[in-house]
Amino acid sequence: MIKVVIIDDEPLAAEIVEDFLESYPEIKVLQICHDGFDGLKAIKNHEPDLIFLDVQMPKISGFEMLELLEVQPAVIFTTAFDEYAMRAFDAHAVDYLLKPFSKVRFEQALEKFMKMRDSNTPLGRVSEDLATPVERIVLKDRGEIKIVPYSNVRYFEANDDYVNIYTADGKFLKNKTMKFFEKHLPPTQFVRVHRSYIVNVTEITKIEPYEKDGYVLLLKSGAKVPVSKTGYPKLKMVLGL
Repeated sequence: MIKVVIIDDEPLAAEIVEDFLESYPEIKVLQICHDGFDGLKAIKNHEPDLIFLDVQMPKISGFEMLELLEVQPAVIFTTAFDEYAMRAFDAHAVDYLLKPFSKVRFEQALEKFMKMRDSNTPLGRVSEDLATPVERIVLKDRGEIKIVPYSNVRYFEANDDYVNIYTADGKFLKNKTMKFFEKHLPPTQFVRVHRSYIVNVTEITKIEPYEKDGYVLLLKSGAKVPVSKTGYPKLKMVLGL
């Protein structure tokens, strides 16, 4: 049996997917969810093989929901917005269905999943390159989900395969790369000043010399962030120095 969870904030769209799946006796729909929070709970409870996932949903988006999963099932995106479609081809999603989609197109996507499953093709995690530009950061902290606007972040610090995110509410750990945040944060507000640090320039109170040809940033919080030789020119350009 193939276990499926449908996550879509439009009841009619979710019902269409469920109706299409009735032609497949080997597939069982375990739950239909209408927001990302319920989707997270359903995936944890049922451990589905495949999810049909909308992108634009209330509370948290489909992409943000996927970021919070430790073990990710295979994903077929279903959405009315085509702005992510081209990037989806380079991601590890099984397929991308643009609403309204026909039953023929739906069957093509499902056939693709079946072939990948039967050939034991690794489905992997959906690529972070699919993510939208960062306007907020969704974090899981001691079982609770926190949504932090990027403007509330003081600085980012590399931590092996994770990133420490420093805010007024404390330090949080995110399973992302520094490269991801460097690429998706507003470049006029966040600068990668060091291999291990990205700083919110609105938090800087002073730039001080440090050792030979080096600098350190003093932030409003009292934290000190080092600046590398390659990071200093980028910082000067953003600050207009």
